[in-house]
Formats: sequence, C-alpha cells, structure tokens
Amino acid sequence: MSDTFVAKVLHANPAREYYFKEGCHILELSNDADDPALSIARARVAPGKTTQPHRLMGVTERYVIQKGRGLVIIDGQRTQVEQGSVVRIPPGVSQCIHNTGSGDLIFLALCTPRFTPECYEALSSD
Repeated sequence: MSDTFVAKVLHANPAREYYFKEGCHILELSNDADDPALSIARARVAPGKTTQPHRLMGVTERYVIQKGRGLVIIDGQRTQVEQGSVVRIPPGVSQCIHNTGSGDLIFLALCTPRFTPECYEALSSD
C-alpha cells in the first residue's frame, strides 16, 4: 500500500472558534492536508444574520443542520432548513444561509475535497 492513512482522534477546542469574513463563526473540526478528501467545520450564524453569498470552486459542500432554523439560498432557490436537514451544494454554485430563528443556527459544513481559502469566492449580494 503506497498511501498510508494514519488513524487519529481529533478533539474540538471551542476556544479556537473564529469569525470568518463570510459572516459566521467557524470551528475547524478536521481540515488537514494529510486528509485532503474531506474537511469538517462547525458553523454558527447569529439570529437574523445572513452569510455572504459565495461559491466554492471545485468543492462540494454539505450542510448538516444541528440546531436552529434557517433559509438556505442555493443558486437563487430558497429552502427552509431545520435540525436534521442536509443540504448538498455542488461545486461552483452560489450559496448563503439566513438564520430565521431566535437562537444560533449551527451546522456542520462538510467539504469534499477539503476546504482551502483558494476555493472560496465571495459573490455580490445583489
């Protein structure tokens, strides 16, 4: 076997959560060049806030809604989401999410291949 996959257990450190220019807080759970096939981040959107419209070039993203309610806008199509919803967003497609609830909207963002800053492209909110 030429590629060796090393087993690891990763532990989230809530103190490492940061505010991302997109308009939400991000906690990277798994995003490592040694595991390029997938990245996992927890996103937190405050009540009434909407993330910056954007797209990920060459990356499929999935939102797994863990808490709260929201409105996801994918390529102009609006869909309500709530705990348990899974949203699949193909590469290069415009996306944003609005928190319609009274508490934080929390979801996992799973990217394949893994998210890197180079794949992110901000779009105008026109």
